[in-house]
Order: sequence, then C-alpha cells, then structure tokens
Amino acid sequence: MVYPLSASPIPGLAPQKAWDLTGYVKYMATATHPDGSDSLLDHLLHQRFNFEYRFDSKLRVNFGMRNRLFYGDSSQFPAYGKLVGVDSGYFDLSTNWLDSDGWVGNSQLDRAYLTFNADADWQLKLGRFRINWAMSTLWNPNDIFNAYSIYDFDYEERAGADAVMVSRKLGFASSVELVYNANQDKDLNRYATRMLFNHGGWDIQFLAGKAGTDRVFGGGFAADIQGAGVRGEWSYFDPIYDSWPRLNQALNSSLSMQLISPTQRLSATHVATLESDYSFASERNWMIRGSVLYISAPTKADNALLYLNLPVNARTLSYTQWTYYGEVSFDVSSLSRLSASGSYYQDGSYFLGASVSYSLANDWQLQLIAQRFDGKAESLFGQSASTVVFGQMRWSF
Repeated sequence: MVYPLSASPIPGLAPQKAWDLTGYVKYMATATHPDGSDSLLDHLLHQRFNFEYRFDSKLRVNFGMRNRLFYGDSSQFPAYGKLVGVDSGYFDLSTNWLDSDGWVGNSQLDRAYLTFNADADWQLKLGRFRINWAMSTLWNPNDIFNAYSIYDFDYEERAGADAVMVSRKLGFASSVELVYNANQDKDLNRYATRMLFNHGGWDIQFLAGKAGTDRVFGGGFAADIQGAGVRGEWSYFDPIYDSWPRLNQALNSSLSMQLISPTQRLSATHVATLESDYSFASERNWMIRGSVLYISAPTKADNALLYLNLPVNARTLSYTQWTYYGEVSFDVSSLSRLSASGSYYQDGSYFLGASVSYSLANDWQLQLIAQRFDGKAESLFGQSASTVVFGQMRWSF
C-alpha cells in the first residue's frame, strides 16, 4: 500500500499562537523607621498579568492588570485606601474591593489598548497605554503624558495614559507622532506632537503641544560619545492659568487636604536634565551613571510624605532648582548584582539607596533594598528623616 505524503512543518516557520499571557506574583515586606517616631511594618502581595491577542498582522489588542493586597500599619490610616485606589486617567479603571481593618485590596487595569498598523509606515494606537517620549533614563522633562517618581521602584511598567496616538515612520530612526490625551476636566486635556530623527548617530527629538495647565515645547537627544551614553531633555512650560488646585479631585481626602494647600500659583519654567553612563568591560560589569536636573521655577513641596507618594508630572520632577544623582552598580556573581545610588537636593535634602538582587531560579528573584531620606534640619527630608528597608520575592510566568 502506498501512503499519501504529508508535508512536515518547516522549522522556524510554524505558525505562532495568536495570543500571549505573561505576568508575575510578588511579595514585598516594608519596614519604615522614621527618626523619633514609631516604626511601621507593611506587607504587599502584588499580582500582574499582561495579555496580547493578535487578530492578524495589522490589528492587535493588549490588556495589563495589577492586583494588589495591602496589609500593615500604613493601611490603618483612614485615607490610605482612597490614595491606593486613585486612577488619574479619563476612565476610572481602578477599584478597591477590600478596605477594612488594615486590609486594602485594589485592582487596576493600567493597559487596555488597540494597535492598528495600516501599512509599514502608519500606525494608530487607541486606549490606555504608555507613551514613551523619554530620551533620558532617570528624569524625563519630555515625558509630558505619564511622568513617574524615581523612587517608585516597585512599578517598573509605569502608568499609562488614556489617549489616541497616530504615528508615521519617515525613514531610518525617524518618525512623527500626534497624541491626544483626554481628561475628566477638559481644561486639563493634553495634546502634542513629536518629531524624532537620527543625525550623525545622534537620536534627536522635538515636541510641542499642551500639557494640562501649560503650553509646552522642548526637545531631547541621545548619543554615544567615546563609549559613554549621553542623554538630555529640555521642556519649557508656559502656564495657561494663573493658579490651579494642586490635587486631582479624586484625591480630595481629609488627609491630603491637611498636608497641602488647595491651590498653587503657576509660573513659566524650564525643566532640563543631562545624564551619562559608562559600562566597563570586566568580569563584574561595572556601570556608573550620573545625572543633573534643573527647574528654573520649581513647585515647592509642603510635606515629604506627599512628595514621595503622590504622582508627579514633567514640571514637578523635583521641588528644588538643582537636583543631582549618582549611581554605581556591579555583578557580585553571575546570579547577583549590587547597586548604590544617591541624590542631593538644593535645600540640603539627600537620598541614599542600596539594593542587591539575586536570581534564585529561572523565574524566581529575591531583592533587598535600603533607602535613607535625610538632610539639613530645615530641609524637606531632614524635617522627617527616615530609613526604609524592603524585601521582595518575585515569581514570573
């Protein structure tokens, strides 16, 4: 008998599945030791998933959700649940499903967007997604849609923005993008355009638009000079209004109102940063990084707790005119890496941090972090000096 021949799959050309699901589960213990006050112990169980479904080569949809369960001394504060549940987007995609007896449970959909590639050059993105306009890696004056705090190491994905973005490739490392980001208060809508191109090995960008309360324009660059990475960003914020409430209405809690004044005067300001890093080719993979941030008219902070925990924007990356940062890191072994960093604020405040990570297995990682916030007696950090220690275990899938 002769059997019909069947085609064997060609290695590397077998069709891929239409979807992907990844994520992680983390447990973190936090011990906070304020000088002259009682210590606090907090626990956080954090689960995340990222899902992508590809309808075809042109259309795909992405979702990302984080589910967090808090328990400890901090979550005993009456307004803690409200602070955790804040969603600053146009759509409120955050919900507290538990807030009782020191337990706070929250779920937030921080990614939910559709991507349509009309052809090789045109792309449309719609929904909640991260708009990566940053050229620098630490402070980002060009990140006018979703800036973040450099101290929030536990949220590596960073927040997204509810927006629509149209982009077109113009050639090698060159493109133009147009973004509209709606806000519940139409006076705080954001829209801007960016042009990105490469010249002589330098990535350069220019942007202009409206960022909430300000008209904004700026630019950035990234290059390699003698083996060192060099990056910089600058933005100019020209206020549309004379003053504006300091907090989003969603944060209108008794705790927040006690910590800050309800409104702030707005003035034009330049925000600029310059940073560089260098990696040494060695067994330990040494890396050093330094950065400086300048804000011509900084927004003053009233309280260190508020400054360190509330969302920032591109004009409030620091509360002093000059801020400096330095970091050094190296491999302790093939499975472990150690880093030490510090930042200094012009009012005499300083931050010192150290972290060590260890790979327990392919999908398991242990991380220990220590942070110290201190400074001169009259400085912001010096008025409420504290030491914070974190221990984190992570399983990725």
